[in-house]
Amino acid sequence: MRTALTTLLAFVAGVALAVLLLRAPVPQQGGHGPVAPPAPPAASTAAAPAPVPGDDTASDDWPPQAPTPEQVIYAQPQKLHEALAGLGPRVPGRPNLYLLAFAADGSEDVFRNEAEYAATLFTHRFGPGAHALVLENSPDALSTRPLASWSNLEAALDGLARVMQPEQDILLLYVTTHGSEDHTLLVDMDPLPLDQIGAQDLGAILAKRPFKWKVAVINACYSGGFVPPLRGPGTLVLTAARSDRSSFGCGSDSDATYFGRAWLVDALNRTPDFIEAFKLASREIGNWEQRDKLTPSEPQIDVGKGIAAQLARWREGLAIGAPVPFKPPRDSAP
Repeated sequence: MRTALTTLLAFVAGVALAVLLLRAPVPQQGGHGPVAPPAPPAASTAAAPAPVPGDDTASDDWPPQAPTPEQVIYAQPQKLHEALAGLGPRVPGRPNLYLLAFAADGSEDVFRNEAEYAATLFTHRFGPGAHALVLENSPDALSTRPLASWSNLEAALDGLARVMQPEQDILLLYVTTHGSEDHTLLVDMDPLPLDQIGAQDLGAILAKRPFKWKVAVINACYSGGFVPPLRGPGTLVLTAARSDRSSFGCGSDSDATYFGRAWLVDALNRTPDFIEAFKLASREIGNWEQRDKLTPSEPQIDVGKGIAAQLARWREGLAIGAPVPFKPPRDSAP
């Protein structure tokens, strides 16, 4: 059950975003070798809120130089409007690809690292027909990026639907965070009251939008549970693990997850074919897990009718750029 507080905040933010989008224009339609993987993950732990003078909801982890939690919440419509307005113009006459990266857990840099890298990779390697929008929860991005929240996810998808040509352009949703055994994504920027997103929730969110062609990449433990509600014609679903298995590589000592490093950093720097990249990544992850004596995560793939052909159309005439090195914003322990 979504809390009354979150509902109220989402309503206020949604109204403000609608006003901003009506008043301001949106953009018009118009390999390298394998990298050693990070260490096995630590257990997921969300930062616990602790009171500070003058703010009963603040957390010890809230950065002192950042806007207050209330200021962050009410800045979201403007942040999201700026992010949508910053997208490059659509390349006419061919399918374009729009990446929406969603880094949902603000307690570990590993998820932010992947979202930022994905945006850099796609816009630099795959040319002007690839566009990127980043939603992320991170103490270091509270003033620069929109939050990765349920409300912002829906608003961002609505904004992209206005910019894209849903009949031919491809939406790529890349979600990176912790996942639970009941197939719920951890959405956390403590102490903000953010709603969690379950597999059925995400399926319903996407089903309400007009995108004909979709690639949904869920990089989280137990993410295979997202396949049934996301699969369908025109949709490619990739997950980091099967429905009853953990995936690996998160934690404060990692700068990329196993799946993020294998699919984004290694495989997509060799090939722009997402399905072939998944095959390469799955083999590489399997080798790492065998080396580290881990229970295999068994990444999953579901290829809906027509999506492989549409992705091939996007790749036609694509001027592939040089491989993009992975440079996390912060140095992590080896």
